[in-house]
Amino acid sequence: MADKIRVYELAKENNMAAKEMVKLLNDEFGLNIKSHMSMVGGSDLDIINEYFDELKGGKEDKKPNKNKSNKKENKNHKKNMAKAIEEEDFEEFEQKPKKKKRKKKSKNKKTSKVSKKQADEKKDDGIIEIPETVNVKTFADRIGENPNSVIGKLIGLGVMAGLNDQIDFEQAQLVALDFGKEISLEQEYDAIEEQQVELDYEDKEEDLVKRPPVVSVMGHVDHGKTSILDSIRSTRVTSGEAGGITQHIGASVVDLDGRKISFLDTPGHEAFTEMRMRGAQSTDIAILVVAADDGVMPQTVEAINHAKAADIPIVVAINKIDKEVADPNRVKQELMEHGLVSEEWGGDTIMVPVSAHTGEGIEELLEMVLLVAEMRELKANPNRNAVGIIVEAQLDKARGAVATVLVQKGTLHAGDYVVTGSSSGRIRAMFNSLGEAIEEATPSMPAQILGLSDVAEAGDMIYAVEDEKLAREFAQRAAEFKREEHLKAKANTNLEDMYSDIAEGELKELNIIVKTDVKGTVDAVSQSLVKLSNEEVLVSVIAGAVGGITESDVLLAQASNAVIIGFNVRPTQGALERAKDNNIEIRTYSVIYEAIEDVEKAIKGMLDPEFKEVVLGRAEVRDTFKVPGAGTVAGVMVTNGSVPRRAKIRLLRDNIVIFDGDIASMKRFKDDAKELAQGYEGGIGLNRFNDIKVGDVMEAYEMVEKERD
Repeated sequence: MADKIRVYELAKENNMAAKEMVKLLNDEFGLNIKSHMSMVGGSDLDIINEYFDELKGGKEDKKPNKNKSNKKENKNHKKNMAKAIEEEDFEEFEQKPKKKKRKKKSKNKKTSKVSKKQADEKKDDGIIEIPETVNVKTFADRIGENPNSVIGKLIGLGVMAGLNDQIDFEQAQLVALDFGKEISLEQEYDAIEEQQVELDYEDKEEDLVKRPPVVSVMGHVDHGKTSILDSIRSTRVTSGEAGGITQHIGASVVDLDGRKISFLDTPGHEAFTEMRMRGAQSTDIAILVVAADDGVMPQTVEAINHAKAADIPIVVAINKIDKEVADPNRVKQELMEHGLVSEEWGGDTIMVPVSAHTGEGIEELLEMVLLVAEMRELKANPNRNAVGIIVEAQLDKARGAVATVLVQKGTLHAGDYVVTGSSSGRIRAMFNSLGEAIEEATPSMPAQILGLSDVAEAGDMIYAVEDEKLAREFAQRAAEFKREEHLKAKANTNLEDMYSDIAEGELKELNIIVKTDVKGTVDAVSQSLVKLSNEEVLVSVIAGAVGGITESDVLLAQASNAVIIGFNVRPTQGALERAKDNNIEIRTYSVIYEAIEDVEKAIKGMLDPEFKEVVLGRAEVRDTFKVPGAGTVAGVMVTNGSVPRRAKIRLLRDNIVIFDGDIASMKRFKDDAKELAQGYEGGIGLNRFNDIKVGDVMEAYEMVEKERD
């Protein structure tokens, strides 16, 4: 059987818009293509490929036009017929309609790749595509059978359904088999994906021109990210120079001897990953700032993991080399442990010693960024409708919805109609990175725009469209989709749910983030987990580090569809709340083999814990007292939830577990207490444990029996 391909993929291969390809296949080749998600294959695909091969070979000067003469069409039809006869497929060819107009796209939340009026139209291999749920009449039409006969088959299966009742795919499949027909599940795409498929396309190679790189600056707090940008500003800006650098709009532009670099002034790698989580690749290069007097710190490791997950190159800026205690070689050594090896030491990571304070190395850093950009051959087509990404957005009381856009393809003009997610509008005004009014923004250039109907979401794509009606239609479908998705949002990051995904072939990779109390445990756990991979599932440890589980870890888990596993560490309150809101699973252990067994059982489908842990509350140690006969008693303030006397207690120091056991005593003033509620103070003694210090956190929890489905 010949290979098959979706229409939008065929369009990309031949540098056409999906919409144009649908029209071409219907008007010129006489196919009944319903949408860009339809499949073509067999002799049709051979003829189409032959046609494009001729075009590329220069045998035809331009694409066929719908207004070409009947003579040309007949010639094309004869050519196709000859091909079909040659492949002994004449009967099938004759049955295909020569011309069909494309139906207007449905405005539903989900758009099928085939129209519901397909009737008895089949794929080339005889398999009929059916939605996940379908009413009986539509199903009967699809498979070309009498609706009453279909109802009779359903009754035989014990399903009482009328013409307008819905049946699921499994029921439809059984009925189809009774009729000797084969069906497959019809794929759908959502309203956000629809914008990308309908409004974006791959450009022809000859239309692409060089564009500036887009750079994000990342690293540990206080290592000098802002100082480096300030230093760049002071060395590269000329008063009144349009190519200078500013931070008025959340993005910056640097001009290095006529060569531009765009910087995204994001507040850190969390925002960077927020964008990637929405499917937007906003950055070409990451500058990782590491202080030469401090070395690799927890947020440095987080930044490395986020950049690697986004698959973008890293240029390291070793900052603060002007300090006496600076040790660049120590930084390089520590970075090696995280997979970044300096070019000087035989690796492929560019590392530049700099001083934001004196300006030393800043010019070289910018030169290295441009070198990496040159190697990546960054290009875009400026002569098309613009496609970009929302960097940041807010509501301005005086100007309404304001958004900073980074143009990625095409040129954005003042006056363009645009759509981004569920917002649309016409650009009333546009400003560059200096805050000056401009008429257009080319690829890699940031611009602040006014005129959107609502505040856009950072990370969403923005598209320029032909008219206001089209922009509003796309936005309305996206708004409906987002509302429904919000109601049923659920991340596939629960070990207990993963087996079903694996069994259905939906999960091919199990991503895990490992956080531990000591470095050696990270390596041991990572190696053990990776060894659990089998032919069906690849277990991948995408990040591993020492320290408590933070919001950044949860964010990375969201972006990578990962489970977080901790050893002798606990999540921060913010991480717990964000994980709960986004259905991200955090599993903590004190014994390595227990985690390995859980993951192994999840892969094999045997994970079925009878109990689950419920965190009841947290209390902060404000003071400690030595009590004769009782040891050390902590004076605590309950900061979240409550701490019952019956609960188990973990004592956390910098989110590392140093005790896990029972409460020995609990008092409120001088009286024994059964529970300390949020906002109240009290005294807590731990069973046979006295190493309690001011600033420690007590986490109360209990194990409860899990309800079985």
